[in-house]
Amino acid sequence: MTAGGSDPEAPRGRRGRTAEPIATAGPVSHDLPDTHRDPRAHIAVVQGFIGSLMMLVGSVGAGWIANGSPMVRHPLVIALRVEGWGVYSSTVLLTVGAMLLVRSWLRLGQRLQGWRTGAQRSVVLAVCAWSLPLLFAVPIYSRDVYAYIGQGRLMLAEQNPYTTGISTLENWFMLGTDPAWAEARTPYGPYFLWLARAVVGLADAHPDLSVLLFRILACAGVLLCVVYVPKLARLHGVDPARALWIAVANPLFLISFVASAHNDALMLGLAVAGTYFAATGRPVTGVLLVTASIGIKPITILLLPFIGLLWAGPKASWGRKFALWAATATISFGLLVLSGLPYQLGIGWVWALLDPTPGFTGYSPSGFLGQQVQNLVDAVGLPGASVASALRDVLQYAAIGLVLLLMFRGDDRRVVRRLGLAFAAVVLLSPIIQPWYILWFLPFLAVTGIKDNWQLRSLYVVITFFVIFGAQDQLSVWPFIELTVDAATIAFVTALLFTLYLMLLDPHTRHLLVDGGPTGWLGRRRRRP
Repeated sequence: MTAGGSDPEAPRGRRGRTAEPIATAGPVSHDLPDTHRDPRAHIAVVQGFIGSLMMLVGSVGAGWIANGSPMVRHPLVIALRVEGWGVYSSTVLLTVGAMLLVRSWLRLGQRLQGWRTGAQRSVVLAVCAWSLPLLFAVPIYSRDVYAYIGQGRLMLAEQNPYTTGISTLENWFMLGTDPAWAEARTPYGPYFLWLARAVVGLADAHPDLSVLLFRILACAGVLLCVVYVPKLARLHGVDPARALWIAVANPLFLISFVASAHNDALMLGLAVAGTYFAATGRPVTGVLLVTASIGIKPITILLLPFIGLLWAGPKASWGRKFALWAATATISFGLLVLSGLPYQLGIGWVWALLDPTPGFTGYSPSGFLGQQVQNLVDAVGLPGASVASALRDVLQYAAIGLVLLLMFRGDDRRVVRRLGLAFAAVVLLSPIIQPWYILWFLPFLAVTGIKDNWQLRSLYVVITFFVIFGAQDQLSVWPFIELTVDAATIAFVTALLFTLYLMLLDPHTRHLLVDGGPTGWLGRRRRRP
């Protein structure tokens, strides 16, 4: 596949001004567009739809159903969740479906190689087809959506989710919330709490209907990404269909934002839209949209300095940059302070930035490196845990330093690229990385160019890893069910076998990771005379 693109649009700002083109971060193809769509793209779309249907069926037996849901009393659901054959069948269907979706995504990129005219339509069709079954699936890969219900109930009860845990509510556990949320303060912005209050009020706290409504909100965020990712890509001279395929059609995006119904989807959609408006001469609209994104999840406060740079424009003086940074902050923070007045929420969302969740995940670079350092230091009789904790703190401060560096240094015509790199630094150097955190910065890198080399292959590895991880880590199996083999083991082995098939046996996908990766390199070395 190439990193090429079609002729970029000429985006217009106010008074008909044409926005200056922004330098691309990857090679651009200048081949004449082919007016004929690749008729084989529909094969990958259909295969992915089948994979999503398998996930839909598998979610009934292995997804997260609230104990208070009427679904748990249905005979078919009982059989799938109580009988060994039902649990195993659901686990295999869910896992194979997810891996088939991975393969379909890879094959769609291959079938659209060259990214001719009509490729964007094929990618949009794939996003719609693969999302539709997931829209009606039982929540999988995460059950945070049930915590949203609890926070909406707190709002209806006139309690402040920034100071009160959902365990104060009656029947909170029966509505599906993970016990980890029992005493936790909400890390979300005021606008999402307003939405949660409206959803729970409209659904009368019915768990299944509430999940569907939260999914619709998440799909609104997906739609914003579908609309504005291609627009941002054209602005940077990157093919819009390829950027959309990388950022939105990938299976981790669809599973996390549709099947799991994470509010990150709406946060990200508003952030991408705001960045586009700021980059095309409509900075106030951009600031308002990014502020709305912060009001969903405060992490996108990171975007504000770069929105200010887009407002200032290329070759702006430092005086103009500082003035527009101040204007951006005044508008955004002023709105957020006013937004805390309804329901007496105040600025409680600030704690999510100043008091992050303690601990680490073993697969994050910070967490993994810290574990290795701790083992080495313990081996020589020193306090390894303290040294590892200090190391993780240093990496977090390094991320802040990189954000500041990217704010003050770099090409003013590549501000969106700098924004994406800053976001990536904050995520990748954090001690805790949830699978969907990767999606926060991926669209900004995709629209500015991800090359068809180690960059794209690294993305294949990351997406596949997190799809496999979620398939075996987030299975809902009732604790009283006695199984000969643990369901998580079945899921892991199934996903591992499917991955080996993709890497070693599948004639269409094996070269994506093997022929161009370390195995292929070693093979070429051995063949040299």
